[in-house]
Amino acid sequence: MDLGRAVIVALGGNMAGDYGSSEALLEAALARFAQAGLPVVARSSWWSSAAWPDPTANEYRNGVALVETKLTPLEALHTLFSIEAEFGRVRSEKNAARTLDLDLIAYGQALLATKDLVLPHPRAHERLFVMGPLAEIASEWRHPTLGKSARQLAGSASVGLDARPIARKPHNQPI
Repeated sequence: MDLGRAVIVALGGNMAGDYGSSEALLEAALARFAQAGLPVVARSSWWSSAAWPDPTANEYRNGVALVETKLTPLEALHTLFSIEAEFGRVRSEKNAARTLDLDLIAYGQALLATKDLVLPHPRAHERLFVMGPLAEIASEWRHPTLGKSARQLAGSASVGLDARPIARKPHNQPI
């Protein structure tokens, strides 16, 4: 895959819903991507990190997927919102516990700033639980505005510094 054209989606959650574990829920959500027009090209291992701002809440599980799509960026975002809803995501207060959080991190080299969508994601580069998993599967991906690689951004992340892979081997094959 041409990393300059990569569509990057971050997955996360800290509530298992009906799935027994957050990892099982994330796997089920990832399996839903292809049907929704977002076939997965590569995906990271799952990472764990403490909840924020309340570290006593359930730990988060996070990962990153590279997808291909013919959807526009806004269509892709709304598709991700639909998948979240299918998996019990309820948007309430900011930083609330959630079953599933899907963030559109980048859409190729697109630069976009609307009331509904900002690309690249304005804070992803600061988050180890996003850049760490991304560096597993696309270490040389370059941030469209900062020009730094995923590996460099993971090394300079300032948020979620406790984030660690649960399993070291990335799952970089399509599911």
